[in-house]
Amino acid sequence: MSHVTMKDGAKIYYKDWGTGPVVTFSHGWPLSADAWDAQMLFFGKLGYRVIAHDRRSHGRSDQTWHGNDMDTYADDLATLLDTLDVKDAVMVGHSTGGGEVARYLGRHGLSRVSKAVLISAVPPHMLQTPSNPVAAPKSVVDGLRAALIADRAQFYRDFPMVFYGYNKGIEPSQGQIDSFFMQGMMGSLEGQYDCIAALSETDFTQDLKSMAIPTLLLHGVEDQVVPIDIASRKSIGILPKGVLVEIEGAPHGICVTHADRINAELLKFIKA
Repeated sequence: MSHVTMKDGAKIYYKDWGTGPVVTFSHGWPLSADAWDAQMLFFGKLGYRVIAHDRRSHGRSDQTWHGNDMDTYADDLATLLDTLDVKDAVMVGHSTGGGEVARYLGRHGLSRVSKAVLISAVPPHMLQTPSNPVAAPKSVVDGLRAALIADRAQFYRDFPMVFYGYNKGIEPSQGQIDSFFMQGMMGSLEGQYDCIAALSETDFTQDLKSMAIPTLLLHGVEDQVVPIDIASRKSIGILPKGVLVEIEGAPHGICVTHADRINAELLKFIKA
């Protein structure tokens, strides 16, 4: 397996397939690079170089006690792109991965990146505060943490119903439920617990303001995990060069349930 060693010694697993223009993929919580199978195969066969990594404490990467925060995630991504000498990339992030992309661009600049795509992404700021009232109440975030601690395995069996909208009319796939469970259980409980704070408490407003490159937002209107009203409908007013595409009837796990639509939107944006 391919790994890159970070500054603190953590080894981060990555996939690097194909040759051609580069598209990078940052996955959502609590998954791994495998969540991008439908996109990486599609673009790899079209002549793109596709790169995806397992965030630290997720998937096949090292499980670290420290560093499970958005700044470190962004620094890990920077080390990976520097090591692979990635240039002129299109960066794609889903959910927490969208926050990771935004923080990378805000923290490390635009020199390696030409365009960005945030899909069902957590920016600008998920957690409800006095200055951020249209957001997720802390009780919701605390509920996620409590469920994770009480029975992580069962939680990862149940959560796909909401994640993929199977409780809202999307035809369930036992295979995808099993895949979600397996990807989730590969990571560390500590890292995934800390990641809940990272994805919900981080304010990405300044990162979005710094993203002076074409940026596509894709978001399902029926997203129950990162509701569109607290996320992309707010981000579009902050991004300098953003375009929002809302997908009716689509859930949070849109890259799986609506893979053909997502791939088509990505391809159109990349080629534009």
